[in-house]
Amino acid sequence: MILYHGTNSDIATIDLSKCAPYKDFGKGFYTTAIFEQAKAMAIRKSRIYGGQPCVISYEAPDGLLDIKELNIKNFPSTSKEWAVFIINNRNRDFTDLSSPECNNDNKYDIVFGPVADDTLATLIRQYQRGYIDSEILLREMQYAASSDQYSFHSQRAVNLLKKAGVQWIK
Repeated sequence: MILYHGTNSDIATIDLSKCAPYKDFGKGFYTTAIFEQAKAMAIRKSRIYGGQPCVISYEAPDGLLDIKELNIKNFPSTSKEWAVFIINNRNRDFTDLSSPECNNDNKYDIVFGPVADDTLATLIRQYQRGYIDSEILLREMQYAASSDQYSFHSQRAVNLLKKAGVQWIK
């Protein structure tokens, strides 16, 4: 399987300590199986932080989400469980790190699921603030376009990725 990481400079070695916290699935290294999604992220990052947009490709084992030696959380589609997981990971005030509904302590080596894009992020904020209930959140999530993300949160998970190349975006 090939996974892509969109960024604003080449990465020689993945360093989890440099990853930003409070992301959808917690602090980790994020990839996607969708090249265009990674390309859009690379362009966005270079606009914000400077640098040259590039997409780094990685070879990952087939059956990545079935590796029994790793603790893997899999969200095959948007769901209430997925939304709560994202809310908790993004919430800087969430303190129940032992909860299976968050990954701010990196209890999961790999997490897979849809990206909370701008539309989904807005729905989640509306739910958090009490403007909509869970029934409306779930109904609206099914209409929102989503993509995918594989996030890596431990060194043993990152070690599964083998750099395959870099494509610079002009």
